[in-house]
Amino acid sequence: MKSVKEVLRDKAKEAWSILPYASVYDALKLMGEKQIGALMVIDDHGKVAGIISERDYARKVILKGKTSKDTKVEEIMTPAAEMYAVKPANSVEECMILMTGKHVRHLPVFENNQFVGIVSIGDVVKSIISSRERSSSN
Repeated sequence: MKSVKEVLRDKAKEAWSILPYASVYDALKLMGEKQIGALMVIDDHGKVAGIISERDYARKVILKGKTSKDTKVEEIMTPAAEMYAVKPANSVEECMILMTGKHVRHLPVFENNQFVGIVSIGDVVKSIISSRERSSSN
């Protein structure tokens, strides 16, 4: 089974981010433009502050009667201290277990405390399917 490092190597190189004080509307607009479901939240000093996902929007803005233009990313993001994350050496299977057990769809990847990318549930499923197709064709 592939490692997270291999998954990151195979996917787009860009990991998109947004500032904590940006509006949720701007975050949603960027996610829509890039066709992604989550953004890393990185402060002015390049430090990871958290992660924001479409799920955060659905549960913490719409359902609470807030508006995306008047709500800041930092108000609804999952703070860095509460994020589930992985390392490049982790396996895709470990990601799948963590995602399933913790009900998350995106895992930030850190190497030596440096953010290096994001693995999504789509990346994990794609990798597992690819691995099964390779093993069944052998």
